[in-house]
Amino acid sequence: MKLILLPAIAGILGAHPALAQNRAMPSAHKAVQSATRSATVEPVATGFVNGAQVYPYSEGTIFQVYAAPGMVTDIALQPGEKLVAVASGDTARWVIGDTTSGSGETQQTHVLVKPFTAGLLTNLVITTDWRAYHLRLVSTPGTALSSMRWTYPQDELLAVRRKAEAAQAATPVATVLAVEQLHFNYAISGDRPPWRPVRVFDDGTRTYIEFPASLASGEAPPLFVIGTDRKAELVNYRMRDRFYVVDRIFDAAELRLGLEKQQVVRIDRVSPTSKRRGA
Repeated sequence: MKLILLPAIAGILGAHPALAQNRAMPSAHKAVQSATRSATVEPVATGFVNGAQVYPYSEGTIFQVYAAPGMVTDIALQPGEKLVAVASGDTARWVIGDTTSGSGETQQTHVLVKPFTAGLLTNLVITTDWRAYHLRLVSTPGTALSSMRWTYPQDELLAVRRKAEAAQAATPVATVLAVEQLHFNYAISGDRPPWRPVRVFDDGTRTYIEFPASLASGEAPPLFVIGTDRKAELVNYRMRDRFYVVDRIFDAAELRLGLEKQQVVRIDRVSPTSKRRGA
């Protein structure tokens, strides 16, 4: 009997795909509900700064907001962030507006929400020029957040990283080099523009090209490494103070500047006993 019924049921579902879809919907609903619950964060006592709930921002997180009739909840965005759009699932029973405070770089956008009655549930999507916020609005008879805002851990981490990189870039090259590891066996030849390097050396890993102080007031020449096939290849380097720092050792390179009348300064790595050329 089972062998007869199973093909029959399969035939019915195949003939009526809506039935098969309806059978799968409860499972899909559960998956959506579970994902939504997992992504939603609610206010916690440790998250309050005075009367404001402060959430750490994370992309894709749903932030719970409690509001109440007769009370306005202030949703404050990051200072300097520009509002693009606000969309809600229920605009008939919620009053939603926006305003700003401050001026210039510290100007801050505030999205204001207020429900008409208790027992309402909807969502709110706020898009800005920097990010998108997803919120879950819940109205209660009398409990409401007076205000809420975010901290931005990724932005803070990026700021710390940039500060560290700026501090490293500002550190004089001489303070991070051990004299006994330096090799000065480089010959400088060619033209004599104002930016001609005063010396070149390496520490076994990186090559340092030292320029005169006048480089800061003029145009910096690009650096080309000359390969064994005598072809010039533009190489990556970074500037620190008046040094080019190249993350490699090369045998020959050229600094070139200009189009019609190009100035070229040649750098060659020579044996320690060789006589320096063009010095």
